[in-house]
Amino acid sequence: MKRFITLAALFFSAHFTFVVNAADVGSPADMSDRYCTTCHGAKGEGNIAVQAPRLAGMEGWYLQRQLENFREGIRGTHTDDLQGIAMQSMAAKLTDASIADIVSWVGAWEFVAADVTIEGNVNRGRSAYQICASCHGTNAEGNEALGAPALAGQNDWYLLTQINNFRAGIRGTHPDDSFGAQMLAMSATLRDDQAITNVVSYINTLQK
Repeated sequence: MKRFITLAALFFSAHFTFVVNAADVGSPADMSDRYCTTCHGAKGEGNIAVQAPRLAGMEGWYLQRQLENFREGIRGTHTDDLQGIAMQSMAAKLTDASIADIVSWVGAWEFVAADVTIEGNVNRGRSAYQICASCHGTNAEGNEALGAPALAGQNDWYLLTQINNFRAGIRGTHPDDSFGAQMLAMSATLRDDQAITNVVSYINTLQK
């Protein structure tokens, strides 16, 4: 299994490095940095097959922060984060101008509600979500002042994966990731897989 994971990581890294090099992402003027649809979907709807989240409807300030974090190696360098490693390889050569162009481009995409794929105990999830609401909002609408993105409308399978990543220390442990550190601590309040499933199920009821 370990050998398979290593080979998979190498495959993703090599493949996406090729895409970045071919795209000449340093030249936003000719829009050659707009390769996001390869994984995130033609309409930015997300792709469960490669665990690429929805971008359509994502806040520009949050998308910018994540692209910068990937570029700087603040996110996507943990050996167990295969999808993050792939994204880090893509973002590594992005310039500030490229990131600004991508954020502007994605901001024009129409939001379409995500399909529900996770089912748990919504009532228990509602109770567990109260601690999340302190940053992400009562309706999971997000809070830019606190650096907390909207959760409502995001792919539920992606939320599930990322909460698990925070709980496992796969995400949020870099010393420069202050927001990730907060999520690392908050995710610990969800004691097991069922608790995570429940809270994600509740978030599903708050679709934009």
